[in-house]
Amino acid sequence: MEDYLVKSIAGNEMFRAYAVSATAMVSEAQQRHDTWSAASAALGRSLVGTLLLASSVLKGDEKLTVKINGNGPVGGIVVDGNANGTVKGYLQHPHVHLPLNDQHKIDVRAAVGSEGFLAVTKDQGVGDPFTGQVPLVSGELGEDFTYYLAQSEQIPSAVGLSVFVNEDNSIGVAGGFLVQVLPNATDEAIDSLETKLKDMPLVSKLLRDGKTPEDILALLFDGDVKVLDKMPVKFECDCSKERFADSLAALPKAEVRAMIDEDHGATAVCHFCGNEYHFSEADLKAVLAHAHGQH
Repeated sequence: MEDYLVKSIAGNEMFRAYAVSATAMVSEAQQRHDTWSAASAALGRSLVGTLLLASSVLKGDEKLTVKINGNGPVGGIVVDGNANGTVKGYLQHPHVHLPLNDQHKIDVRAAVGSEGFLAVTKDQGVGDPFTGQVPLVSGELGEDFTYYLAQSEQIPSAVGLSVFVNEDNSIGVAGGFLVQVLPNATDEAIDSLETKLKDMPLVSKLLRDGKTPEDILALLFDGDVKVLDKMPVKFECDCSKERFADSLAALPKAEVRAMIDEDHGATAVCHFCGNEYHFSEADLKAVLAHAHGQH
């Protein structure tokens, strides 16, 4: 099933609801970072959560960065997302595998940790980027994104994030949903939705059973769903050799000279996607000349 996100108005137009199937997206991240099961689930949920958040609060060319820092073994997680359905992200320690939790599921809370924060920095292309930060409330991440939306965006919401990791560390399925309560929602409608959310199977179970994002929304709202938009989603990095050359040009000249004289070249590795860019001595001399020309 291809990866895509569905945006809808649902439940007698009292809710804004999004659902996404993101298996290939999370697989790409798993392969690029060689993550083990617990790290895969933590990074995958962070990617899906950022994708849903970006799709719901950004417009046009706006971007956001989500930073999650618990006290768990995976260390810090950083994910960039935009309104166009692309995300990129990484975590500090990809090789984390933990015993299953009491529900016989991957222990994401233990991997991420529950002492720390979730911070979202929005770059709207004008003025200084704005950062909203909340303490982690669970480390499971779905609840943490929910708490962020309630606190920083003042939007009562429910976020479900799910990643199923196969025995060989490959990604079985990944996806999630985000429901936002609109101002006209009645207490009865909210209560009914809360009951539905409690009784609903995991998104990973639904996806493994062949359900689509549309099916997931239909299940939550008894079929009362008006699809507004469907968009493809993917893991995509916008790094390039030119960008790294710009970063090198900003370094002190002595450092770049040392790379030429002592190392006879340099290799830059992108944190987000793992791509490597090699700079020969000639490349570095060009960087120096370019930097010199700018001053």
